[in-house]
Amino acid sequence: MANVKKSVKNRNEEAENVKKTSLVIIGGGPAGMAAAVSAYEHGVRDMVILERDLHLGGILNQCIHAGFGLHKFGEELTGPEYASRYAEKVISLGIPYKLGAMVTDITPEKRITYLSEEDGKVTLDADAVILAMGARERSRGALNIPGTRPAGVYTAGTAQRYVNIKGLMPGKKVVILGSGDIGLIMARRMTLEGAEVKAVCELLPYSGGLARNIAQCLDDFGIPLMLSHTVTEIHGKDRVTGVTISEVDERRNPIPGTEQYIECDTLLLSCGLLPENELSKKAGVALDRVTGGAVVNDSRETSVPGIFSCGNVLHIHDLVDFVSDEGELCGIFAAEYLENNGKTAENTGKTIKVKAGGIVRYTVPMSIADASRDVKIFFRVGENMRDAKIEAVSGGSVIYSKTKKRVAPGEMENITLTSKMLAQALENGEITVRILKPEL
Repeated sequence: MANVKKSVKNRNEEAENVKKTSLVIIGGGPAGMAAAVSAYEHGVRDMVILERDLHLGGILNQCIHAGFGLHKFGEELTGPEYASRYAEKVISLGIPYKLGAMVTDITPEKRITYLSEEDGKVTLDADAVILAMGARERSRGALNIPGTRPAGVYTAGTAQRYVNIKGLMPGKKVVILGSGDIGLIMARRMTLEGAEVKAVCELLPYSGGLARNIAQCLDDFGIPLMLSHTVTEIHGKDRVTGVTISEVDERRNPIPGTEQYIECDTLLLSCGLLPENELSKKAGVALDRVTGGAVVNDSRETSVPGIFSCGNVLHIHDLVDFVSDEGELCGIFAAEYLENNGKTAENTGKTIKVKAGGIVRYTVPMSIADASRDVKIFFRVGENMRDAKIEAVSGGSVIYSKTKKRVAPGEMENITLTSKMLAQALENGEITVRILKPEL
């Protein structure tokens, strides 16, 4: 009877095309490629990258502007140039990758199903998984903008793909809602291609993009940035003919009487990115309410043992250089996990929780499993502040402190806690990273 059951099981697995793989990396963008190269350099050979696009590189392939690689390579590169550096490494090392491979399912047991034209339906049983699926843009549906539904409303990333990859212009008179980095860059790009960018409207009283992008993309081209403004209506039947914008109060509600009509044929939306975590949910990975990404420790391991997360699927980054750094960390710890037969190093035997305080909105990682090594903590603030005093506090004692001239929501910050500092926090088991407002 046992042999019959075994035979049935083997036939079922054969029908499903099940393959055993040590490490599966979902996503072939900068995070996924960096993770694969790092894992290879730390001894992993049995792995595969699954990428749904037809090329490695992810979103970088359509980011033809310069500004990438200053931290990582010490030189200024375009997006495709940066991507090619890692793609060449992947190819030269002989790391297997599948293009046009759409992952449709992942279980808590790390069984992954993907579809591709070349292989059909394939199921992989992995010992470890690295999630590197990136992020998607908020669409009009997520923003609930009133008005008709004409042609001419695009996310900034979609417009970027049309212009840079397909050579198509979305429109000639443009209004941009949201001052995220992609929107700022597209304001410049559309202007260079001959379009008139009427305004960039931002709901918040501060920009969500990098200061350098505001200077280089708006100020240098005389494009107005209208803070505390939003689009309250879209006009047009077949095509956008204009938008109504209004000033908003401190609760982000439109102020009656401040309406202003702007004639345009295109509205670009640059209202933030959302980590692409549908697959993470299927795997049972716990997600953070603020970041929208996985809850991870210093090894970037999620709540499901053996599943790691990095890049924009974990939290939204400003610079691709930091995405690559995080991917490399994932590769190192995934290799360590495989080498130790399903365990990451926990030399201290005690986990330290990391919390956000004051105007700090979140931290990554959310906990520290190994206090014997230095750990870099990434975080974002909720408002602009000058002469900001950044502190790490444990049990009422300040274990880290520094003052920075300026912090802003559009720019990710980081501090490094040394093993000596972490040793002080072990007994309390908790660290709060905070920036307190000065008392009036």
